[in-house]
Amino acid sequence: MDKPVSEIAIVPIAAPPLTESEKNAIIGGVLLSMLLAALDQTIVAPAMPTIGRLLGHADYLPWIVTGYLLTATAMAPLYGKISDVYGRRPTVYAAILIFLLGSLVSAMAPNMLVLVIGRAIQGAGGGGLFALAQTVIGDLVPPRERARYAAWIAGTWAVASIAGPLLGGTFAEHLHWSLIFWINIPLGLAAMAIINKPLKKLPIAAKHHRIDGLGAVLLVVATALLLLALNWGGSTYPWMSREILGLVACSAVFWAVFALRLMRAAEPLISLEVLGNPIVLAGTLSMFLLQAANIGLAVYLPVYLQAIVGLSVSDSGIAMLGLLLGTVAGATFSGRMVPRFTHYKRIAMVGVLFAIVSLGLLALVAGHASLLLVEVLTICIGLGSGTTFPVATVSVQNAVDRVHLGVATGVLTFLRSLGSALGVAMLGAIALGYGLPLAGEGTPAAGQIISAVPFMMIFLVAAAILLLAFVTLALMPEKQLRGHSEDAAPVLVE
Repeated sequence: MDKPVSEIAIVPIAAPPLTESEKNAIIGGVLLSMLLAALDQTIVAPAMPTIGRLLGHADYLPWIVTGYLLTATAMAPLYGKISDVYGRRPTVYAAILIFLLGSLVSAMAPNMLVLVIGRAIQGAGGGGLFALAQTVIGDLVPPRERARYAAWIAGTWAVASIAGPLLGGTFAEHLHWSLIFWINIPLGLAAMAIINKPLKKLPIAAKHHRIDGLGAVLLVVATALLLLALNWGGSTYPWMSREILGLVACSAVFWAVFALRLMRAAEPLISLEVLGNPIVLAGTLSMFLLQAANIGLAVYLPVYLQAIVGLSVSDSGIAMLGLLLGTVAGATFSGRMVPRFTHYKRIAMVGVLFAIVSLGLLALVAGHASLLLVEVLTICIGLGSGTTFPVATVSVQNAVDRVHLGVATGVLTFLRSLGSALGVAMLGAIALGYGLPLAGEGTPAAGQIISAVPFMMIFLVAAAILLLAFVTLALMPEKQLRGHSEDAAPVLVE
């Protein structure tokens, strides 16, 4: 007699294993999509004066950046959960398509409001691309070998940091500002074509799960309110104004409700098993602190180079290459060394200490340092801090099983983005508190005589933040990195 359908065992169909060329194609494709998302954080800034002149309502220009940042940061952990439930391929495709839709809306925007909406849509896709690129690499490569790919990710960010402002300025000045967004369409489609076939072989969830919709809404609202407070505080409104205090208070309420939801939901958006893991907790917190120091420094270092060292705007941008290339070199070195060390976190601890010492020296000589000395010290800062990226990423991913890989990576990406916003806001408050006069574009106002004291304090506070990151790394437990044999998992056809 035939058995009922519900009692028939479903035997998964094993997919043929991925070849090395297919793995490289997937990694290249997801890094290309990540490059698009990273570029759109930096490519818009040089074109903003042109856009404001042509579309009008220049007072809304900051929302072109803020809109993207809000949705990209808030959506990162949500994509991690979705990819764990529905598989990487449909989630990656959804993120790319949402990003391209936002690019299309932005490119065709007839006014500032539509452009801001397009940027918010872009961010909703871009936040997923940040998290999913690292998650997919985590699927393909065992933790013991995964650290070396962190250098590729660091390199992607460095390329975006350098190429973004150059492309944005060139398009706006010599061609048309809309090309900033049109260029994403062919590149995004190329990324989808590259990863289409091999991505089908990635493992998918073997049982059904649910997405906690209420938890997702609470997380997005809480994050958006906090980021608005960080972006507006000290610039649009004073830090102690009722507007900023109100945003912080409302954000705190939503975070509290979100925490209650995590404890009571049958299947929470972020697993308590993941959040309660001491390695995940320490690894994500160290990345949060590191990014707060790094991005805050990257924002105010060009101001220092112009105001104190005497460089022009373009020359200060070129001088930033030392910090960026140092970070990539540090990540590359760390990635290659991690598989060779039993106590691999010591690589990052030594690197962070090296960066702290370099920042301390930069603070001491801030008032009279030559360009050569500043370049050497910033390269050293980048080298030291760059060692943390592979260690933190691999530690967090190695601490969880494959079922929770997307969620853990999403949380890491979320705190990394949140750290960026907090670092800029914190160092900006210090700059204003010490009377650093800034013009609208974040550079010293013309004719102002600038003291080196604000920059000394910025460098010292950045060093203090890195010291906290060092303590967090020191407290992080170490777990032996898994290799191929320990990381094997049944692969199902998606």
